This record gives sequence, structure tokens and C-alpha cells, in this order.
Amino acid sequence: MKVALIHDYLLTRGGAERVLEALLEIFPKADVYTLIFNPQKFPELSGKTRIFTSFLQKTPFRKNINFLRTFAPIAVESFELSEYDLVISDSSAYAHGVITKTSTPHICYYHTPMRYLWDYYPNLLSRPELRGLRGLCAKIGFHFLRLWDQAASKRPDFLIANSQNVARRIKHYYRHEVDAIIYPPVNVSELEVSKEKEDYFLIVSRLTPPKKIEIAIEAANDLKERLLIVGEGKSFTSLKNLAGPKVELLGFQEDRVVRKLLERAQAFLFTPEEDFGIAPVEAMACGTPVIAYRAGGALETVVEGKTGLFFDKQNASSLKEAILKFKKIKESFDPEAIRKHSLQFSKETFQEKFKKFLQEKLNLKI
Repeated sequence: MKVALIHDYLLTRGGAERVLEALLEIFPKADVYTLIFNPQKFPELSGKTRIFTSFLQKTPFRKNINFLRTFAPIAVESFELSEYDLVISDSSAYAHGVITKTSTPHICYYHTPMRYLWDYYPNLLSRPELRGLRGLCAKIGFHFLRLWDQAASKRPDFLIANSQNVARRIKHYYRHEVDAIIYPPVNVSELEVSKEKEDYFLIVSRLTPPKKIEIAIEAANDLKERLLIVGEGKSFTSLKNLAGPKVELLGFQEDRVVRKLLERAQAFLFTPEEDFGIAPVEAMACGTPVIAYRAGGALETVVEGKTGLFFDKQNASSLKEAILKFKKIKESFDPEAIRKHSLQFSKETFQEKFKKFLQEKLNLKI
């Protein structure tokens, strides 16, 4: 059986790329199709997996986001997939839009409907640079992208959502019910509980505006709490300027360093509204409680009072209240119980559920 795995971009390693890697373990001989590929970031794939890219790989404008938004739908539709017996896309943008033969089953694992087309759209148009003629052009462009996205959402034969949160959004934007919910894989087996806890709070995240890292910095500054932040992104400089004397931005760190930081943190802070959110699960796999914004995927992974706490408003004041509450009750959290809760999100569980789905829907035994 010939299998094609379709992925939006292979540029950085994140949660979506872990899904692809887990699927490649199920289908080690599968071919991978992606719009743009950076082989330096994925040396382990380059040697053992056939990777096909779109015409965007050869264009000098591939780093221009507006260029990509314009041509990505055409690029993903240009993949020739007629020779495959099964197509599996994992999509947060364009991968679900591939065109297959009617006889070829297409399963789409949705990380999310395109955030900037739907959830972020009103905020995007409120930016000062998108006023006047430029704003009008943006509205027209987004309108036609939404029309394409709606049409593309009907192409997969089966839909899997990475969380109940994403399943609700698929129903809202695409008017489709999903066939299953399978949580994304987290490498919990590589993490362990440490008895050596230190007095810092921790964030591991891309540093971009939607992540709302600034509210954690403001809260830490006001409470004079030590906060360590791991990650890179376009907000790095502005966040560093906001940081007080007890807040450290560590930039990129190797996995072994991140593991050590997760194990020893007194709590992990999670400020964004995410579709799922892998970092909090990794923290819990280390027995570390999570203080999370009460929204999105965190509602499905964090158990209040058992594995962490929530704050209700996405601002520094609400987070400060949660931190103060945590400090009063932190001895009540059981690291082993927190880790046990995280095991339901393991890579092995993801793969078992995916194989079961294939057997039930396509009668495929892997």
C-alpha cells in the first residue's frame, strides 16, 4: 500500500511536526509532501524519507507571508497523488486542500482551521498598516481565501480533530462533524519527575503576540517572582524590554535543558488560548503543576486543583491572583498524580487510536 503524508510546511519543529513524525512511525515507507522544506531543521527526515516540495520551494519570495497566502492553495493542489492508495493530511493551513482521486481515501488530521482566516481576522484588520486601499486589498484577499478554505474542507473523506476545542471550531466554520478526536502525541516517556524543585516559574513558547507572554512578565514583575522564559520569536526584543530584574528570557534551548527546567519549575505558566497545547502536558509529565488561562485546549488537559489552576481573564491581574493562590496550596499537588494524568496524551496512545481509526473506517490493519 502506497501512502502519502501531506504537511503544510517543514520549517520548524513544533506540535504539528510531532504528529507527522508519529505518523511516519506508523507508515515508515510513506512519502511526505509539503509546500516548503528546510532540510537543516529536519536532518533525521532527509536521509530516510522521500520528501516532495511544491513550486514554492524554488521561489525567491517563499519567506514572504503574503506571497505564500496567495499561492499556497495553488501549490497544494498541484501535488500529483494519483498513484497512492491512502492520503493522510495533517493541517493547520493548507494541507487539507490536496486533490485526490475519488477512489483514494483521504483522512485529514486537523490541528485547527486556519486561525488568521477565522479567529484572528478581526484583529488583523484593526492593524494600522491595514487601512485604506491596503486594507481593502487585504479584505478581498482574505475573502477569496475563505472561499477556497470552505471548498477545501469538503475534500477529505474523514476528519479527525486534535481536541474537542478544534472539533467545535470545525463545526462552526466548516459545518462538518468530525469522525474522531485524537489528542496529538506528547513524548511523555522522555520526561520524568524530579524531587528537586526550585523557586522559579517557567514558560516554554514561541514568542509571538497571540501567546500573551507579556501578561506573565507583568505579573512576575509586580509579584517579584522569578520567571524563566524559553523560546524565540518576533516579540523577543519587546518582551525583554518589559522584563524586570527577576525575569530571564533564555531564547532557544536544547531539549535536554528544557527537560531539566520543566522538571525543577515550581509551576508552568500557560497564557495563550491554544487549540490543544503540548507544552503544559510536557510540564505535567514532569510532575509540574500548570497555571493556565481558562480557555481552549487547556480545559481538556489541565484538571483544576489536581494538575494545576486556571485564571479567568487574559490579563496580568487575573494571572497574579492565580499565582498567589497557587503559592498558598502548592504543597497539595502530587507530582506523581500529575504525571499519571499526562500519560493519556502519550505518543503511543496517539498511534494506537490512529491505527484503531484506520481499522474501523477503512478496514486497514497496521
